Amino acid sequence: MRLLHLLWPHLPLRLALRRIAASGQSSGSVPSGPIVLGGQPWTDGIVLDADPLARALGVRRGIPLGSAHRLAPEATFLDPDPDADRDAVELACERLAAFSPGIAGTSDVTDAGFGRIAVHVDGLTRLWGIEERLVERIDGALAPVLPGGPRAGIAGTSFAASVAAAHAPEGGAPILVPPGDDASFLAPYPARLLTRDPEIRSRLARFGLRTIGSVADLPRSAVVARFGDEGARLHARARGEETERFRPRRTPERMALGLPLDPPVEGLDAVRFVLHRLAAALADQLHARGQAAGLARLVVTHDLAFARRGTPEHLRIEQRFPEPTGDAEAIERLLFARLEREPPPAAVARLELELGLVGAATGQQLPLFVPQAARDARLAWQLARLAIAFGSDRVRRVEIVDPEAVLPEGRWRWRSVAGASVVGEEPGR
Repeated sequence: MRLLHLLWPHLPLRLALRRIAASGQSSGSVPSGPIVLGGQPWTDGIVLDADPLARALGVRRGIPLGSAHRLAPEATFLDPDPDADRDAVELACERLAAFSPGIAGTSDVTDAGFGRIAVHVDGLTRLWGIEERLVERIDGALAPVLPGGPRAGIAGTSFAASVAAAHAPEGGAPILVPPGDDASFLAPYPARLLTRDPEIRSRLARFGLRTIGSVADLPRSAVVARFGDEGARLHARARGEETERFRPRRTPERMALGLPLDPPVEGLDAVRFVLHRLAAALADQLHARGQAAGLARLVVTHDLAFARRGTPEHLRIEQRFPEPTGDAEAIERLLFARLEREPPPAAVARLELELGLVGAATGQQLPLFVPQAARDARLAWQLARLAIAFGSDRVRRVEIVDPEAVLPEGRWRWRSVAGASVVGEEPGR
């Protein structure tokens, strides 16, 4: 097997800074001083990324934002946009699918693996040329999607490919490990790379095992006797054996349908009639497949013939659902509530509805003696509608974290209402 690992270090922060430059905030320049990504320090969140200045002050990924503020009070705290980050990585994976059907990676910005994509490159020489040429073509395809060139490494195992990518020059030539030479390639690198467990790392250092090669030279039984099952995995990685099964990602399915309004209409009644037809048609497809959708994107196309100057051509609405659903009425109500809050500024010529995050629908087990068992699900949808009407920053719900915590404030926390959404408009002519 030949695996290509592409690594974008600190990709969440890179994407956030690119959004700032594109939107013109801070005069289109990067904020000066330390930068922390994750939200404002007074919110209940964790650090998703930090720049070198903030990391030098002790800010690390995963620590509370309040702790990061105490370490770097002069830092600029940026709010994350997980939906935009997800869309950017999903688009990158779509472009990679043109080169290879085997792609593995995550689009969840909270995942530690965000910014790393693995590509199965066996048997692609006749299609794209030698491996150096393949990486060059992939870099060109991904350049408009993700900021900065990735670090790239190709090897026969996932661990060796990840080490090669981590030590490759950023945006430069990839590190290619010849087939069958994974063990010799890994031998001079530090043994601490074999595991993320700090206790095992310290034990390796106490035993004088400084390099991966020194671990590989030991008998497997000796490593297992000292480190247990984890020792077997350490020894296998050190000897260039595969320990992680390659699991290709499944491309999220999208369902879209559009209808024109001829002639264009200005009232919301006709718009709701068409929206109802779109939601019902897509919901029928979901039910037929036994699936449910996690979000909806509605594109409203305006008729600019008699519109005011500067009216955008499209109004784009994205709405997340409190839970995956295939209920046409629930989808219609949330989207129409958005249209009532911010009506289209011109006559509507076309509606296009797309359902995303489509997956297998899951049932709900109802208890025999509790007739109101589904009340929590109905409450989530009501809260989502209230968040649309009054603002997502004004409607929150309490989540029980640890009912036995010593301090009362540690027993619960505020949680944002699911279904928070974003409206975007495209500039008109």
